[in-house]
Amino acid sequence: MPEKNQAALDFLLNRRSRPAKTLTTPVPDRAELRPILTAAARSPDHGKLEPWRFVVLTRPALERLAGLAVERGEALGVAPDKIEKARCQFADSHLTVAVVFSPVESEKVPHVEQQYSAGAVCLALLNAALASGWGANWLTGWTSHDTDFVCKGLGLAAHESVAGFIHIGTERVVPPERPRPDLDAKTTWLET
Repeated sequence: MPEKNQAALDFLLNRRSRPAKTLTTPVPDRAELRPILTAAARSPDHGKLEPWRFVVLTRPALERLAGLAVERGEALGVAPDKIEKARCQFADSHLTVAVVFSPVESEKVPHVEQQYSAGAVCLALLNAALASGWGANWLTGWTSHDTDFVCKGLGLAAHESVAGFIHIGTERVVPPERPRPDLDAKTTWLET
């Protein structure tokens, strides 16, 4: 049995995402980001397929993606307020890690289990950034589901998609606590 790690449990019991729009500089440099990515890469992965990869987006890439969000949004007929929200997601960010779901052909591990692994990587990346003292937020939005946006903007292959954009930076304000789920309403115990 593993040894109890009360500090880790306390962190998880009190963790709180930081809204991406409140994050600013400084952001982690390559050396500071590496252990965060390393921690995320230790996520559950049935079959050891590594059906995910990282694309680290710095300011120049984020500014380009902000413009592409406007271009694609207009081409798709997305409502102007949603286009602006997507534009700001990239334009206001200083460092974002795109977690790319990159499924691997496998007779043993179904596609959906590989997708769960990519989601686990997103959460692990978010928590590792928070545990490292950075503010962080996991976002998606219509741009993450638009094939043309992710292929042109991120260089994704046709079989790949975005599991999440993890925004990382220094928080300007501490967000208020939000209501949490009623555990009794969400938990069923089967004892027979």
